[in-house]
Amino acid sequence: MTDTKHSWIYNQLFVGWKPFEVKYVSVLLSLQLIVFMISPDSVIGMISGVAGVICLVYGMKGRKITFLFGIIQCLAMTYIAWQSHAYGSFVMNIIYVISQPIGWFLWGNDGAVHEFKPKTKQFLFLGSVIAWVIGWIVIGNFGGQLPYIDSANLVISLIAQTLYIFKYKENWSLWIFVNIANLLYWSLLAFNSWTGKSDIGSLGIYLSQIALQAALLFNSIYANKVWKDYETN
Repeated sequence: MTDTKHSWIYNQLFVGWKPFEVKYVSVLLSLQLIVFMISPDSVIGMISGVAGVICLVYGMKGRKITFLFGIIQCLAMTYIAWQSHAYGSFVMNIIYVISQPIGWFLWGNDGAVHEFKPKTKQFLFLGSVIAWVIGWIVIGNFGGQLPYIDSANLVISLIAQTLYIFKYKENWSLWIFVNIANLLYWSLLAFNSWTGKSDIGSLGIYLSQIALQAALLFNSIYANKVWKDYETN
């Protein structure tokens, strides 16, 4: 009996899935569709949510195809961030769009990743906190919504994305922080929209982003565990 050979795209999409991963991806995608059914005023929000879930799940599995879905999600999020006056997110998503082809070329076809030494990790996280405070001040001066949270969308995400495209394990620890901040950010914007305190953006957009950030937070926690077991270069 001979082994069946599949194409690269087939291997990237369908090979090597654990039953738990299939179930949790199905739940996360279903959540996006449920949110759209509840508040169907933002197709672009649903596209962002679905593409974002798929992108990060394949990123968790260390597969290059993540960057194809990443381009779709980043373009959709750039539009959403502009509509919502989330200027930190807007700038960051432009950077995300640019980083997708860079990540494609930098990621190899194996599962090997990199890891910092303990002392370097301490400097990395201290520098991230300082950058976050500076970003908070700058975004606040430009009149962005919730600048203390939106700063995480810009500066912490920039550091995390850089580590991600260079395949450093520590990227997921930063993404967990970013996802928590984003979950709070979009929840506050949704509350303001629902109560009529703000007419910026739409409730459908905000709800889709809440669902997306909840999904990404779960995925980041799981990916942090998975990448710890990967071979280190």
